Amino acid sequence: MATVPWSTQLSTDLAKRKAAGRYRSQRIRESAQGVNIQLEGKSLLSFCSNDYLGLANHPALKQAFIDAVEQQGVGSGAAHLLTGHSRYHQQLEEQLAEFIGHEKVLLFSSGYQANIGVIDGLMSRDDVIIQDKLNHASLLDGARLSMAKQYRYQHADMSALSRRLEQSTATAHKLIVSDGVFSMDGDLAPLPELLNHAKKHDAAVLIDDAHGLGVLGKQGEGLLAHWNIKAEDKPIIMGTFGKAFGTSGAFVAADEVTIETLIQQARSYVYTTAQPAAIAAATLASLKLVQEETWRRDKLQTLISQFRAGAQALGLHLMDSQTAIQPIVIGDDKKAIEIGNTLENKGILVGVIRPPTVAEGSARLRITFSANHSEQHVSQLLDALEFANVH
Repeated sequence: MATVPWSTQLSTDLAKRKAAGRYRSQRIRESAQGVNIQLEGKSLLSFCSNDYLGLANHPALKQAFIDAVEQQGVGSGAAHLLTGHSRYHQQLEEQLAEFIGHEKVLLFSSGYQANIGVIDGLMSRDDVIIQDKLNHASLLDGARLSMAKQYRYQHADMSALSRRLEQSTATAHKLIVSDGVFSMDGDLAPLPELLNHAKKHDAAVLIDDAHGLGVLGKQGEGLLAHWNIKAEDKPIIMGTFGKAFGTSGAFVAADEVTIETLIQQARSYVYTTAQPAAIAAATLASLKLVQEETWRRDKLQTLISQFRAGAQALGLHLMDSQTAIQPIVIGDDKKAIEIGNTLENKGILVGVIRPPTVAEGSARLRITFSANHSEQHVSQLLDALEFANVH
C-alpha cells in the first residue's frame, strides 16, 4: 500500500482546518501598538491587544530603550550565564523582587520559556503536577516536558483540586499550577483557598500572573496583592512584560533556593540568549510607571464597568470577569468569524477565539481594554456590537 507523501497529508489537514473555520493567519500591523492602529491598510479601533495600561508606545519606554542601545548595542550576544547578563538585567531582577515581595527573581526571554523552565526545572518523573483545566498551553507543555504525573481539575473547582491532592498523598513532591487571571475567560483563580489546600497537603504552588501583573493590586503588584497574600504564604510567581508592562520577556519570582535551582536546571534559561539590555532598560522605566501612575488602573476599571453595563443592556452573553479581558461567547466557530468580520467592517477590531484555544462550542469574541481607550471608544464598540446583532 502506497504511503501518502508528508506534504500531501499536511495540505489535507490544512484544508480541513480551513473548512472548519479554524484556520489562523498572520496580519501585518503598520503602526505602533495602540488603540488606533493601521492593520493591512485599514484604520481600526482596536480592542485586540494585551497592552492593558497603554504603555507599549510610551515615550519614557522608548527613550529608555534608545539610551540603552546607545550604551550597550542591540544584541546581548550570549546567555545570562556567560556575558549576556547586563547591569540593566540585574537592576530589573532586584527591583522586581522588591516589587513582588519575593527573595529573588530570574528573567526569561518569554512567558512560554519561563513556564516551561520553572516546571521542567523543578519537577521530575516521580513527582505530581496538578493543573487547572483552563491553564495556558505553556503550563501544560512544561508539565509534559518534566515527565511528571499530571492531573487536571475542573476550572477553579477547589473540591476537585482537593480530591486530586488526596490521590497524590504518597507523592513527596507535588506542584499545583494555575493561571492567575485566565486569559480566555478573564476570571481570577481563587488563590486563598488554593493556597490553603496546598498547605494542608504540603504542595508547592506556581501562579502564572501574566494578565494580573500591572493591572491588579494598588500598585499593580498583581494577584498576590489583590488577594492580600502574606509574605510567608506567597507561591512561585511567573509574570510577563509583554502585556501591562508594554515591553517583552518574563520573570519567575520565588525564594532564593528555588531561583538558584532554576539557574542550575531550567533549560530554557540556561540554553538561550539573554534578551537585549535595552528591553530590560525599557522595562525598568515601565515598572516605575506601573507603580506611580495608579490612574491607569482606575481608568481601566471605569471602562470595564461602562462596557459591562452597556453589554448587559444589549443582552450579550458576558462571562464572570472584572478584568480587562471581557469575552462574549458566541458558540459557533463560523458565526464568531462572521461577527468579527462585521465589526471590522465597522472599524472595530476584536479577537475571534476558536477551538482548540477554547472548548468546543465556546467560540468567542475576546475583547480587551486599555487605559488609553476612552469612554467614547467604549460607546463605539457597543454600537458596533448592537449593529452586528451579537447574541
